[in-house]
Amino acid sequence: MRDTALHFTKAAIATGARAVELPIEGLREAGYLTNETVFSLTERPGRIAVIGGGPLGSELPQAFQRLGSQVFIFQGPDHLLDREDEDAAAILQRAFLREGIELIFNTRPTKVTPTQQGKLITYERDGQLESLIVDEILLGVGRAPNVEGLNLEAAGVEYDRKDGVKVNDYLQTTNPRIYAAGDICLKYKFTHMADATARIVIQNALFMGRKKLSTLHIPWCTYTDPEIAHVGIYESDAEEKGVALDTLIRPLNQVDRAIIDGEEEGFVKGHVKRGTDKILGATIVARHAGDMISEISLAIVGGLGLKTIANVPHPYPTQAEAIRQVADEYNSTRLTPFAKSVLRWWLAARRWNFMEQLKNIGHGSAKRPQGLKA
Repeated sequence: MRDTALHFTKAAIATGARAVELPIEGLREAGYLTNETVFSLTERPGRIAVIGGGPLGSELPQAFQRLGSQVFIFQGPDHLLDREDEDAAAILQRAFLREGIELIFNTRPTKVTPTQQGKLITYERDGQLESLIVDEILLGVGRAPNVEGLNLEAAGVEYDRKDGVKVNDYLQTTNPRIYAAGDICLKYKFTHMADATARIVIQNALFMGRKKLSTLHIPWCTYTDPEIAHVGIYESDAEEKGVALDTLIRPLNQVDRAIIDGEEEGFVKGHVKRGTDKILGATIVARHAGDMISEISLAIVGGLGLKTIANVPHPYPTQAEAIRQVADEYNSTRLTPFAKSVLRWWLAARRWNFMEQLKNIGHGSAKRPQGLKA
């Protein structure tokens, strides 16, 4: 193709990202899979090692384990999803162990050697070298921005190979006529976030908009079983920033629909600004947490507090009712002792009535709440 000169008033860089390649001796020669190439497999590997225990290193391993592979996850820290809510990560970790996934923590793979039996992984753990033979290796340690070969220096666009193109809050690069969107410039590389930033670029570049990246409240979800969804601030972030929080939690083993579905291991956790009902963040662990988190995202974007959510009737029985119950918990913190006792009685009566219905169709038994007359 002949060299072509393009003249523009405004331009956007959206070259995306690719799987990170780890500097492990022999890895490239032995061969490895990424979240893109893994779908080209034509047969199920008997044994598969996953390097990395973040979102990418959690979703596919569970799928392979359920398809019949023996999965081994190598993770540097001492638990899965080390950037996620600790309670949420602990639930998923227990689920993985129940399913037979082998978790190898506090470890660093140092070498991969092809053998007749498979790929021999040598790794360091607690100062000792150990080894493991697998059929395939899957990298699950994140993605790197595609900045190579673009000659960005000639256009006055600053970048680095780790974080990508540098942008301001309006997604302008260091050349104000050039914008960037998606994985090439974002810390969190999600498809829906790339879409949101593309919309900002269109508004700002073509229609003289002043839309800011910092105004976005982006939810995300790790698609495991159970799913882990989050939006807004974490408790650990709040501590670092000196933000005072009140945290409210509703375990799914207290939500009737979750009990019916046999999906009682999970929770809805909400963080509000201390002394107010302003929602600053939330984490949901549930079979369909990704579907549930949007309600909280909408509340944050719309400036709606927990008091408003408490006033919204939710269909019964649904797992999404746990969100309203978190809001009810906030309201209960503002009740007098007498009002609290009445509310507890009412909730117990409602729950007893529901369990009686289950009993009548042969699915359980119920115990009448104390003080509830026949």
